[in-house]
Amino acid sequence: MAISYKDSGVDVERGYKAVELMKKHVKTTFNENVLGDIGSFGGFYSIAGERMKEPVLVAGTDGVGTKLKYAFLANKHDTIGIDAVAMCVNDIVCQGAKPLFFLDYFATGKLSPETVATVVSGVAEGCRRSGCALIGGETAEMPGFYPDGEYDIAGFAVGIVDKADVINGKDIRPGDALVGIASSGIHSNGYSLARRLFGDSDFSHDLDRYDDRLKDKVLNVLLTPTRIYVKSILGLISKVKVKGIAHITGGGFIENIPRIFPEGVGCVIRRDSYPMLPIFDILRELSGASDEQLYNTFNMGIGMVVCVAKEDVAATIAALQASGEQAYEIGETVAGKGVTLL
Repeated sequence: MAISYKDSGVDVERGYKAVELMKKHVKTTFNENVLGDIGSFGGFYSIAGERMKEPVLVAGTDGVGTKLKYAFLANKHDTIGIDAVAMCVNDIVCQGAKPLFFLDYFATGKLSPETVATVVSGVAEGCRRSGCALIGGETAEMPGFYPDGEYDIAGFAVGIVDKADVINGKDIRPGDALVGIASSGIHSNGYSLARRLFGDSDFSHDLDRYDDRLKDKVLNVLLTPTRIYVKSILGLISKVKVKGIAHITGGGFIENIPRIFPEGVGCVIRRDSYPMLPIFDILRELSGASDEQLYNTFNMGIGMVVCVAKEDVAATIAALQASGEQAYEIGETVAGKGVTLL
């Protein structure tokens, strides 16, 4: 008796159906630079219209991490794709690069065409928010590799910037200002600790209850998608000389902010300089961790930190607020090393 691919757990018909369901979402991200259609072996994107003296491509890749556990628990899959895009495009815009296109990778044990299409609808939404095109991806059915009903998703983004306009922190000096841009919540980092504190396998930790401080159900807050800062940052760069930009991801303030500093420069952060989202107060209470530990794990309410000259602070905050962001002067650079929390 012959054994087919389907008998081994891979049903190509489900894959075909998933592609058909995805198409309507993917095509909403296309622009005049996308060449070809869905289904080619490679995605094509023209940069002929970019008017730059020395165009430089900037690439970034990332995943969503264990935040996915809450998507599985809630059976809510329409925003997790936004996280996948955000983690990549927020990284490359730190170099001043405009995102051009995005690729996604979705892997699961048994493919549900409807679930993958819902996830990709979130990827498409993230691409629209960041102004990039979703030009390809991979959907992998891997029987026996993932638990039933679970999957993983990762992404890859490419952007472009003129070499003369690359933002790399080389001009940062002691006495510059740090402006923080508010996050939408935990974003997509620190969830291994969050899951330890809130649980992730059932509703025994009141995940489905309304919390007065959060003004929402706990699970909804934990699934709030990562904010995408691309258009706001690109708008800011066109108005103000930005010296450096840090995306506050895994490692929080402590690891990420110093990544933009040249040798001999550190910073001080004033913890009372911006309003703290209630979810971080709850994480502090549940964990009993020190502020140093928390600021080394979570974004603590700040998703991006922009370094500018002191005289540009007012213009920076005004430009960000005009783009719909909440922005605050949260600290300054000093001679030294690392991050000091005041």
